[in-house]
Amino acid sequence: MTDFTATPLNRRKLFALGGVTLGGAALAGCQLTSLPGGSSGTGTATATPSATTSAASTCVLTSEVTEGPYWLDNSLVRKDITEGKSGAALTLRLTVVDYKNSCVPLANAAVEIWHCDAWGYYSGYTTATPGGSAPAEDGVGNEKTYLRGIQLTNSRGIVEFKTIFPGWYSPRAVHIHCKVYTGGAVDSATNTYEGGTAHHTGQFFFSDSLVTQVEAIKPYSSHTGTITTLANDMVYTGKGVQDGLLTVVGSASAGFIGTIAVGVDPSFTAASGGGGAGGTPPGGAPTGTPPSGAPGTPPTGTPPSGAPSASPTSA
Repeated sequence: MTDFTATPLNRRKLFALGGVTLGGAALAGCQLTSLPGGSSGTGTATATPSATTSAASTCVLTSEVTEGPYWLDNSLVRKDITEGKSGAALTLRLTVVDYKNSCVPLANAAVEIWHCDAWGYYSGYTTATPGGSAPAEDGVGNEKTYLRGIQLTNSRGIVEFKTIFPGWYSPRAVHIHCKVYTGGAVDSATNTYEGGTAHHTGQFFFSDSLVTQVEAIKPYSSHTGTITTLANDMVYTGKGVQDGLLTVVGSASAGFIGTIAVGVDPSFTAASGGGGAGGTPPGGAPTGTPPSGAPGTPPTGTPPSGAPSASPTSA
C-alpha cells in the first residue's frame, strides 16, 4: 500500500508513556477560521498560532453523541497513534476551553480519540467487515491499540495527535471518536492513569468534499463502495462545529491539519455509551467474543479495584 506519509471511572487504567495529571472537561466545539487551502484539502499543511489561539472566539457546547461499540479501555497516553498504519498524515489539533468560564483555555484536560484505519477497520475488532469491498485488514500495528490514544492539554489548552485520515465503514460518515475526562492522576510506580470521570462523548467529522478527495487515493481507494455523506449520517445533524465538524487544511501529499476548539462544562457527567443515535455497526461487528476489555463485556482476569464495565450499544 502507498503510505502518504460517561461515566465515572473510579479506577480506570490507561497505559502511559509519561507522567500526567488530569483536569476538567466536557467537550464543546468552537468555530475556527479556515486557513489557506480550507477543508478542500488543497494548499500546504501549515498553521499559524492563531489557528488555535483564536479558536475560542465563538464557543458552543458540542453535541453529546454515542460512544459506539469500538471503544476499548486500553488507550496509550501518547501523541503518535499511527503504529505504522498507511494513509494521508493527519495532525489533529484541539484547543480545550472552559465553556462555563468565558471559554478560557483549560490546561490538563484529558482527551482520548480512536478511529478506524484507511480501510475501515478498528483495532480490537479487525474481523468486523467495513462494508463495500475492502481488502483484509493489513495486520500492521498492535491489533488492540492502533489508532487509539489519549493526551493531556498543555498550559494553553492545546492537545495534538499524530494519526492518519480515517477511512469509512458502512453506514457511517467518516469520523473520529472522542472522550474527555477529568479528576484522575498518575500512579508514578506503574506510570498509568487511574481514576477520573468522563464528561463528554463526541465525534469529529470532515467535509464531504475532502472525504471524496482522500478516498480516491491509495490506500483508501482499495476500499470500494458507497460512502455515507454528512447529510445521510445518523449522528451528524448538520450543526457544523457544534456537531464536531473540523476545519482542515493541507493536502494528502503534505499532510492535513484538522483543528477545532472544544469547550468544557466541568459539572456535566457523560452517560455510559454517550447519547444520541448511533446506527447499525458495520457488517459482522461486533461478533463472537470481543477482546479483553471490550465494551459490553467484562474484562478477563482480575480488573483494577472499582473498575467499571462499559456497555455501549451503537456504532
